[in-house]
Amino acid sequence: MSKFGMGRGLADIQHEMGNVPDISVLTGAGRVVVKQIPLAQIGANPDQPRKTFTESELADLAASIKERGVLQPILLRSVTGRPYLYEIVAGERRFRASKLAGLSEIPALIKQITPENAMEIALIENVQRENLNPIEESAAYKNIMDKCGYELADVARLIGKSESYIRNIMRLDTLPVDVKEMVERGDISASHARTIAVAENPTALAKKIIDDKLSVADTEKMVRNTARKTTGRAYVPKTIDARTVQEIESKLHSALGVKAKLREKRGGAGQVILEFATRTQMQELVEKLTK
Repeated sequence: MSKFGMGRGLADIQHEMGNVPDISVLTGAGRVVVKQIPLAQIGANPDQPRKTFTESELADLAASIKERGVLQPILLRSVTGRPYLYEIVAGERRFRASKLAGLSEIPALIKQITPENAMEIALIENVQRENLNPIEESAAYKNIMDKCGYELADVARLIGKSESYIRNIMRLDTLPVDVKEMVERGDISASHARTIAVAENPTALAKKIIDDKLSVADTEKMVRNTARKTTGRAYVPKTIDARTVQEIESKLHSALGVKAKLREKRGGAGQVILEFATRTQMQELVEKLTK
C-alpha cells in the first residue's frame, strides 16, 4: 500500500486534479461538480505550508479576478467543529484575492479528504509551483513528518526531491527566529543560513555575513573556526523500523478486526489509527476497546 494518502485518496485527487492538485481535470466515475461556495463558509488550512502572501501579489490577482472572475476552482474539504464548513486544501491565494476583490462566493471542488491528504496536496502544490520561501519549505517538511509520521525518504518521494535536499533545507528550521526573518527578507541567502545552522551562535554569524558581505565560501571558512551546537540536527531518525511497524499493525488488526495504522513521531510519541467501514463495525470496535 502506498504510504501517501492512506490508500487511494491522494492518487485519486492527483488523477482528477492533474499534476498540480488545483488544476481541475475531472475524469472517471467519481465526478466532482464545481459549486459556488460563500466565502464566509470557508476557512484557511492551519497546516498550509505557505504563510506569507505579499500585498502586491494579492492586489494583482484581485484585479484580474474583478475583470475575468476566478478561472480555476479552489479545492475544499468538509470539516466539523470549526467556525466554518469548508477548509481550503488548495487555492488559498485565490481565496484571499477573491475577498480582496469583493466577491461573496468562489467556485470550488469539495472532496472528502483526510487531514493527512490535505497536508500532502498543499505541500505538493506549493513546492511544484515554487510558492514557498526556504523557511516555509523547511517548516512544511518538519510539520508533515511530525504530524503524519513520515520519514525523510517518504517526504522525498512525495515531492520528488532527494533526501539530501530535504535534510539540508530542514536545517533552516533549527535557526533562531531572528535569523529566519533575515532569510525571509533576503538579508542573507538560504545557503548562508544552512551553513551557519550548525554553529553555536548563528545570530552573530548572520550579522557578520551582512556587515562584511561574506560569500557562502567565506561563511563556510568562518563556521569551521566557530564553536558548533551540542544539540542534534533537525532530523532525528525514528526508533521503530518498518518491519516492526507492520507486525504491530497486523497484531492490532487480528485482535480488533479492523485496519490499524501505527505512526511513530520523533521523541517517542505517536498515534494508533483504527479504521472502520460501517457504523456496525464501529460499535463492535468500541465494545472491544471498552471491555
